Amino acid sequence: MENSPSSNGGKGSTKPILSINTLKRMTPSTYTIRNAFSSEFEEIGKLLISVYSQLEGFPKENEQPNYYKMLANIGDFTHYPQTELLVAVDENNTLFGAVIYFNDMQYYGSGGIATQEQNSAGFRLLGVATTARGKGIGKLLTQECIEKAALNKRGQVIIHSTLAMKTAWEMYEKLGFKRSEDLDFMQGELAVFGFRLPLLS
Repeated sequence: MENSPSSNGGKGSTKPILSINTLKRMTPSTYTIRNAFSSEFEEIGKLLISVYSQLEGFPKENEQPNYYKMLANIGDFTHYPQTELLVAVDENNTLFGAVIYFNDMQYYGSGGIATQEQNSAGFRLLGVATTARGKGIGKLLTQECIEKAALNKRGQVIIHSTLAMKTAWEMYEKLGFKRSEDLDFMQGELAVFGFRLPLLS
């Protein structure tokens, strides 16, 4: 899963992919999307735990302790090849959001068949700080992942979401992601729903 309540998105799948600089100009404040420093891993984990634990209908830490342990140790994903932990920061380097980008789906780590997808990129565990919602940060992080996939000539971007992540779900659909039921799976008692965004070659 790759999402938290974040901002409203663009106008749909018929628009061309926007550059990250264009998207920055569209937001009220300027945020930089970059790779996380190892010194930030612990703070990012705490941010994601805070975000996910506050989602209505999402399992709490006592219900899925391994999931929250994964969030706490989010920096471990950077040990995988072609995998990046991206963050959104302001001019003071204050952390406002994060996401994991996978250029090779075999490292994606979800249930279902997603890890078997070839020539595909994906992202998971997108989270935006409560204090920064509605500022377009979730969209910026998402668009950065899409651009990375396009630059690496991936055929599609794969993500997952849940019913507890309505705001993010709507944003993804506005950016052109389409439901893909073959990617759905159950995480314990939680239904997880798959999406695909085809990329032009």
